Amino acid sequence: MANHPAFPYLLYLVISAQHCGGRSLLDVAEEAISGGVDIIQLREKTLDDTAFLRQAVLLKEITDRYGVPLIINDNLTVAKAVGAFGVHVGNNDIPPSEVRRQWPDCRHIGYSVEYISQLNTAETATADCLGISPVFSTVTKTDTVTEWGLDGIARIRSLTDKPLIAIGNMNAQNAASVIQAGANSIAVVSAICAADSPQHAAYALKNAILKAL
Repeated sequence: MANHPAFPYLLYLVISAQHCGGRSLLDVAEEAISGGVDIIQLREKTLDDTAFLRQAVLLKEITDRYGVPLIINDNLTVAKAVGAFGVHVGNNDIPPSEVRRQWPDCRHIGYSVEYISQLNTAETATADCLGISPVFSTVTKTDTVTEWGLDGIARIRSLTDKPLIAIGNMNAQNAASVIQAGANSIAVVSAICAADSPQHAAYALKNAILKAL
């Protein structure tokens, strides 16, 4: 699949200070971009708005320099203040319709799908892309319900034409099969943030995706 005209970002990094293993989040992000990351989401569930915004401003200086869109996870205050490309929300976060109401100029809303039944909701219809979470079980996100697998990706692909972002234990070994099952983008946390070289990890992932196209 991949190469969705509405979402041309093949390799999607979800980053937080917690997952950078004591290294600078900004350094990890810049290395990842140099290795081929196309879009970055800042996900800081434990920071207050002031600290989150401070981190987002610094990260956006880097993403702007490289022309990489910045997504903010579930914090409209920070997203609007920093002029982010958009936001990503899940089932327990502010719903996409409310994001659209509070931020009419938001350019991109991502929405995590954990149940097939979500595909027929107004919230999914409002979203610009869908995060399929998790494709495979992962220790970095334990509050999810469905482990989709390749069959789940293929099933969702048959039911919607929205861009699909696959997340959950994604790596250079399984990225191609997930793209071939119908995903448009591969999102990773640990595969890049915890790698000895975020740049090399991103490069390997990007190559695996490109070979699957």
